[in-house]
Amino acid sequence: MSELRATRHRPRGLLDAAPPSLLACTGIVSLQVGAGLAGRMFGEVPAAAVTGLRLWSAAIVLAIAGGPGLRAAVAGRAPRPAWRDWVVVVSFGLILAIMNFSIYQAFARIPLGIAVTIEFLGPLAVAVATSRRLIDLLWVALALGGVVLLSRGGPGTALPRGGHGLELAGVVFALVSAACWAAYILLSSATGRRFSGSSGLVIAMIVAAVLVTPTAVIAGGTVLLRPGVIAIGIGIGLLSSVIPYRLELETLRRIPAGVFGIWMSLEPAVAALAGLVMLGEVLRPGEWVAIGCVVLACAGTARGARTAGA
Repeated sequence: MSELRATRHRPRGLLDAAPPSLLACTGIVSLQVGAGLAGRMFGEVPAAAVTGLRLWSAAIVLAIAGGPGLRAAVAGRAPRPAWRDWVVVVSFGLILAIMNFSIYQAFARIPLGIAVTIEFLGPLAVAVATSRRLIDLLWVALALGGVVLLSRGGPGTALPRGGHGLELAGVVFALVSAACWAAYILLSSATGRRFSGSSGLVIAMIVAAVLVTPTAVIAGGTVLLRPGVIAIGIGIGLLSSVIPYRLELETLRRIPAGVFGIWMSLEPAVAALAGLVMLGEVLRPGEWVAIGCVVLACAGTARGARTAGA
């Protein structure tokens, strides 16, 4: 009982005081700025190597910040009955590795806004899967229509890093990342319930970094040892992983996974703006309409969710 009272009266930190919507939006902006910074490196460093830099820098920073809590969490889960906790967190790390690798491969081939729009089918699927309203099927159809419209971009699609039109490989990588993003939402929520603080996230990040290391080293080689590349990699890790994942983990502790998926409706538009400002990816009007279809579908789902919850 005394432990319960201590938990109820512990001082509220900055993340505790911030509303979940603010945490989610801050994470979105940070993630896409980090993606734009990564996109600037692809001409010098292969996408697979940038993925490794991002994950390792994030894992190290998170491990340093959450050292005592991480050691306590690991020690507390050594007994056999906690094997399910380890299955969840290792699965989370595997999904993080595949998701980060896939989306960076997509960024290297198709514009940032288009890649994230396709990727966003993942969280949209989570939001709809947790809904019991038939109208959400119409919103899904609208979102899929937007993606189909993007896939017909043709030779005029802006690809400043080379190529013509939407490369099939880029679209496939974005779809793989979409599936991983759906799994990420569910596993992040489960990890947050099983591990205190950011300890679960740190463990998952280390697992992800280890998994991508062989590919990153083969692709990057000695380029990964350059101080400038390492410095930018740390910045990408902070913006694309440490800040958004920590904020999302805290958000998912306080709201249902379906609501979190709905709030991600801003992601495609923010990504397109980041691509425009940071990478000069000028999209055609039809592509902006396609992105708007996805955002509108998510807004419709969000409005329905608020009505259902009222």
